[in-house]
Amino acid sequence: MKLVENIKESYTELVHKVSWPTFAELRQSAVLVLIASIILALVVWLMDLCFENLMTFIYGLF
Repeated sequence: MKLVENIKESYTELVHKVSWPTFAELRQSAVLVLIASIILALVVWLMDLCFENLMTFIYGLF
């Protein structure tokens, strides 16, 4: 009985109390996440490139 009551309360909360974002808000958030992911990937790639060059230089000394 408690499980059924919990499911009913969860459904009521999802339908009546949660404010769902509009499609425009979802699209804006998705674009923001995409841009942030690309920037982070570029930063990691640049760090990797610098480290690779540094290690190549150091190994070249020996």
